[in-house]
Amino acid sequence: MKQFLVHRLCLTTLGVAGLLASAGLCAHSEFELVHTVPVHAGLATPDLAEPVKVWCDLFDQARHSIDLGQFYASAGPTGSRLDTVLKHLEAAGRRGVKIRFLLEAKGLRMSDPATIARLKAIPNLEFRTLDYSKLTGDSIIHAKYMVIDGRLAYVGSQNFDWRSLEHIHETGVRIDDATMAAQVQAIFDQDWAAQAEVAAGHAVAPLNRAEVRADISRPAFLVASPNAYNPAGIGDSQQALVDLLAQAKKEVRVQVLTYAPLEYAVKGPRQFYPVIDNALRAAAQRGVKVKLMVSSWNTGKPAIGYLKSLAVLPNVEVRVVTLPQDPSGFIPFARVIHTKTMEIDDQIAWIGTSNWEGGYMDKSRNLEVVLRDPAMAARIDQLHQQLWNSSYARPVDVNEDYPRPHPGTP
Repeated sequence: MKQFLVHRLCLTTLGVAGLLASAGLCAHSEFELVHTVPVHAGLATPDLAEPVKVWCDLFDQARHSIDLGQFYASAGPTGSRLDTVLKHLEAAGRRGVKIRFLLEAKGLRMSDPATIARLKAIPNLEFRTLDYSKLTGDSIIHAKYMVIDGRLAYVGSQNFDWRSLEHIHETGVRIDDATMAAQVQAIFDQDWAAQAEVAAGHAVAPLNRAEVRADISRPAFLVASPNAYNPAGIGDSQQALVDLLAQAKKEVRVQVLTYAPLEYAVKGPRQFYPVIDNALRAAAQRGVKVKLMVSSWNTGKPAIGYLKSLAVLPNVEVRVVTLPQDPSGFIPFARVIHTKTMEIDDQIAWIGTSNWEGGYMDKSRNLEVVLRDPAMAARIDQLHQQLWNSSYARPVDVNEDYPRPHPGTP
């Protein structure tokens, strides 16, 4: 499998865990784009690595530790791609690698019990669940990431779910960068410690009372949410997104599962959340071409109304992508675009774990990798165009009465 990108950058320290804190050294950096192509969809990307290979390689390289932060876990049928990944994780545990697996407590409802039991049975693996709403109210651990020996990391849209490796359009990035891997490690350690406090019945005090702005001029950086619980040196993803959109001059391409200026809510009415929507509309008003692509799961009310209100604006195009069902039959919660990426002006690539709705970048745990790199931006642009120009993508029709999506039932 060819690597798309082997890119070397000089990065300055952000001071996480004191890494390179006083040396001001040049750190080796490498970022590799990783992509899940839904089978039987005709969307091949042979130049990009597949997550099953990348994850297995990462587990095989582990010598001391593997830490995973996940929303939920489901291995699916025997012989699935995630089944293969789990075999490599089990092998790591058997050779003495310390493994910590942190799962969102609400994600247990979406997880396969047999998969959870299998994880708990892995030698040297400690499994914990954290109800993230105990920290920030109506929120979840929505991030999907892993850290290997504190020096390698992976961040992407793929859940620890067999469908994410076979039947869903997903994008992530393999990180071989000392500074950024240390940041991902710091986030995991913060949430792991928070779990212990919550389990003991203690409140977890915010780490940041004020907004921590990322330096978006840097060539490569990690941002995360929620700002209140980001470790030192890690900027707020919500503010970074707004700041990056404010700098856009020509074109912005966005691909997400769902988009709406409304707060995520488990119960009760959804509150208005204009932060991202305002930034996109402001860019379009300046003359920036905005091309937003969402999944067919985004056509329910009231979200479709907001998409229509965007689609009628000058300089804005919105398309909805509907992937074909697998020839074997209907697969619940699959056959959808789940990638969360942005490309700006052929210069900036954003690869993350957040949907673009309220509750993701302001309350829930999510991670986003930002690279000021024309080659990576170009490849994200190509991925976007591949779907944008396909028969699966249709412009939003303001006169159409869209059906309410039911992703879990045929």
